[in-house]
Amino acid sequence: MTVHFIGAGPGAADLLTLRAVAMLQRSPVCLYAGTYLDAEVLGHCPPGAQLVDTQRMTLDEIIEAIVAADRAGHDVARLCSGDPSVYSAVAEQARRLDAAGVAWDVTPGVPAYAATAALVGRELTVPEVAQSVVLTRAQKDSTKMPPGEQLSAFAATGATLVLHLAIRHTRRLADELAEHYGADCPVVVGSQVSQPEELVLRGTLADIADQVEEHGLRQAAVILVGRALAAEGFVESHLYSCTRDR
Repeated sequence: MTVHFIGAGPGAADLLTLRAVAMLQRSPVCLYAGTYLDAEVLGHCPPGAQLVDTQRMTLDEIIEAIVAADRAGHDVARLCSGDPSVYSAVAEQARRLDAAGVAWDVTPGVPAYAATAALVGRELTVPEVAQSVVLTRAQKDSTKMPPGEQLSAFAATGATLVLHLAIRHTRRLADELAEHYGADCPVVVGSQVSQPEELVLRGTLADIADQVEEHGLRQAAVILVGRALAAEGFVESHLYSCTRDR
């Protein structure tokens, strides 16, 4: 039997990959975080499937449920918000499953930041404006950031920033980032993008915190920061240049 870590994307049932849907359809047990999913995603599960909402479960309880299903001879679909490669806790779960002798694999999903960028019709890498994207998170009452991964260091590069797990700290982060990008730097906040409760806020580092607080956003949101989000009059990339060697 196998545990399938599946990227559920930003939460919409029609943004799962074909592989993800196929795995859900043949897994009689599905563990998911209800906070981040549209209920329609679970419609891909087979009739009578055991559905386990993990949002209030500890890691030990999650692993116990997975191991029990495996011992009973069931494949398990473990839905992860966004893509499993970023902030999904797959590493912690996989380590424990290895110790328990449980087989597992990973299926990628659509990252929430990619869905947000698509919704506002913006590329995060614009020629001679920003050619790097930094995926990072806020740190206050959570796991410590490794040495050298200060937000100020990332911001100093001018790269497009994607901030996860940060919406509760928007005001503090906006003030800090304004020192590097300028208060007029464009910001986009995507909350529950692709779901019925979808909300997208557009602003700058000067006013985005007011908007976030006005809408009461506390979770399930990603923050995009950078000049690429409103770039105009930029040069064309070398790929399409009429002067490049052919």
